Amino acid sequence: MAEYYAKSNSSLSFEVEKDDQSIGKLIYTNWFSFKAEMVTLSHSYKVEPKGFWGTTIELKDHERVLLKFRMNWNGEIVIQTYFDGVKDGFLFKHRGIFKDSFVLTDQQGTELFVMKPHLKWNTLNYEYQIITSESFEVLSNKEILLLNSLHCANYYMSMIAVV
Repeated sequence: MAEYYAKSNSSLSFEVEKDDQSIGKLIYTNWFSFKAEMVTLSHSYKVEPKGFWGTTIELKDHERVLLKFRMNWNGEIVIQTYFDGVKDGFLFKHRGIFKDSFVLTDQQGTELFVMKPHLKWNTLNYEYQIITSESFEVLSNKEILLLNSLHCANYYMSMIAVV
């Protein structure tokens, strides 16, 4: 089990840290855009909407798609990964009586982490506390999943705000 924090440096930039050490960054190109750059300690990735309506978001390493996600009809975000040529699936959903947290589960329904948003009133930006399970900590691409889940949380908040 581990604890991570996603801190918003501005409305366009987030940094994920564990024990005051940077894990990576999520940098949006501009407001109201799902285009972003995801930077880990060893690599940089592009995140961009796909298709006419842009309802599917893809994470790319150059032209190779490593991950994609979309929101389904009940507000859950379905994530498909293609790490090392292996297809896998995850579900990112909002939960709680007042829907005060997000949860990432694997295909078997095992909870991998809980993400709790905190609104910073002075800047009107969100920060997130992420508490992971041991099952999550052994995943080989956990940094990418963490940063992508941060994008999913922001995506969810913006989609719900539109409704």
